Amino acid sequence: MTPWPYPRWIAHRGAGKLAPENTLAAFRLGAEYGYRMFECDAKLSADGIPFLLHDSTLERTSNGRGTAGDLSWGELAQLDAGAWHSRRFAGEGLPSLEGLIRFCLANAHALNIEIKPTPGVERQTGEAVAQLSARLWSGTKVPPPLLTSFQPESLRGAMEARPELPRGLLLDTLTPGWLESASALGCVAIVCNHALWDASNVAQVHAAGMRTLSYTVNDEWAAERLIALGTDGLITDRVDRFSPAG
Repeated sequence: MTPWPYPRWIAHRGAGKLAPENTLAAFRLGAEYGYRMFECDAKLSADGIPFLLHDSTLERTSNGRGTAGDLSWGELAQLDAGAWHSRRFAGEGLPSLEGLIRFCLANAHALNIEIKPTPGVERQTGEAVAQLSARLWSGTKVPPPLLTSFQPESLRGAMEARPELPRGLLLDTLTPGWLESASALGCVAIVCNHALWDASNVAQVHAAGMRTLSYTVNDEWAAERLIALGTDGLITDRVDRFSPAG
């Protein structure tokens, strides 16, 4: 396997549930707990700007309404993405992916960008995320972002746009041909629901030259099991429970 420049522990959506997910406040809080690699979700605005949001719709994590990808970045940037979580974070905005990348580069943080496209623009989202990431990371000493997605078409778009960026296939089930699909997409990692890993498939993935990552690891028993299996990365909400140096 090629050298792996990333830490074992990755903070989910910035700081898990301790702050409003996918906001700069969350990434700052995760960093205060000592985390040096973060996972985020990226999709496209109607005018093609990559920004951070997990859901296709706005209601759960902002004061907006409807499909996020139907709005321009100018409209999205006006939303409150913090008040839903707690009063402490009221007024926190939706970040652009560029804003988060610049924060990570300024602080030498690594980033796992999950390409989370609005349905119908899978390839375009992968292309745009890869192009922006490659442009901003160019010439820096920070490890390049790991681009992951449940959508093979998004990974294909990223691969064709910027093949030099590392990619990982996200899986919630091990469907037939999962390892072959990851290989065909030139992936360096497979990121699974943590319960799917066992000694056999960890060995399979490592033998294929790829790394094994897990989401979302919030219990000590699960972390101990995955470390014993020799997996390579754990994505967690519990930045207050797990030391990133562990």
